Amino acid sequence: MRIGTAINYEDEFHHAVDELVDYEAAGLDVVFVPEAYSFDAVSQLGFIAARTKRLEIASGVLPLYTRTPALLAMTAAGLDHVSEGRFTLGIGASGPQVIEGFHGVPFDAPLGRTREIIEICRLIWQRRRLEYEGKHYQAPLSAGRGTGLGKPLKLIGKPVRERIPIVIGAVGPANVALTAEIADGWKPVFYVPEHAESVWGASLRAGTARREPGLGQLDVITQAYLTISDQRQTIEDAMNQARPMLARYIGGMGAKGKNFYHDLACRYGHEDEADIIQDLYLSGHRRAAESAVPVELIRKTQLIGSRDAVFERLAAFAESQVTTVIVTPIAPSRPERIRLVERAGEMIAQLR
Repeated sequence: MRIGTAINYEDEFHHAVDELVDYEAAGLDVVFVPEAYSFDAVSQLGFIAARTKRLEIASGVLPLYTRTPALLAMTAAGLDHVSEGRFTLGIGASGPQVIEGFHGVPFDAPLGRTREIIEICRLIWQRRRLEYEGKHYQAPLSAGRGTGLGKPLKLIGKPVRERIPIVIGAVGPANVALTAEIADGWKPVFYVPEHAESVWGASLRAGTARREPGLGQLDVITQAYLTISDQRQTIEDAMNQARPMLARYIGGMGAKGKNFYHDLACRYGHEDEADIIQDLYLSGHRRAAESAVPVELIRKTQLIGSRDAVFERLAAFAESQVTTVIVTPIAPSRPERIRLVERAGEMIAQLR
């Protein structure tokens, strides 16, 4: 199991990167940079590549609809180039509120587009002339479309790797099955290991049955707030810091009936609480929505508690095949946060 972290949308970026350099020295393996409708992730990843030496950098995640497949492939090859082979391409569908509301393009066929994008990226990284005729993407454009002047091209520069790892952010059953079939990694949201089999098992098995052996084991990536303490107030404060994230996903990441994360909380057995959180969040009562997040869900998804409690959670993640844990250390000072990363890394080493 590896340990990583993520840059938060609200973080002061330059301070966060300064701290990230310290985390790298403390043994951190990977950093994910998200992209929703704040600053783009690519420029930040390039900056991080220049400031770090061995840390893997990953997009977490780039929405499918905001770049052409060829540009995604070029971007990934470029970031892999400047980082000397340390980049992982994280992609995901996002949701209709962001894609149609912010980007102004239809949110359609996420599964089909995901498969075609990955196929195109892998062709481009192999520096093959791009001739692709898919349902959603065609290159060059077929007869009768455009000027008719398009021709098959191959990437000019030689990629550092012709197989850059691809991680998919997926929560729906069909999308998880597709991820297990064709991706290098899978990034679910607020993962509960005790429910992994009932919620994800069938989809993961279906996808794995179609998986090419050359892809190797699927990297299962979860994320969690991290605090190790025996002090009740410290633990309670850390749990309260996790509440806004959970409330935002369950309550606000989509409209009623179109929120994949609300559906996931329901599949974890929190149907009533998920409905309450969503109603409160969408009506503008965000603090009340945060208070409605079940303590059990926080405890099961986060790394908050005594040393023994955190170790138990890490062991549960490992037993359910999690291979990368993305942590957000919660402590008042940078040295304390660095020490948290070190302690979590030491616990993970004991599980290997």
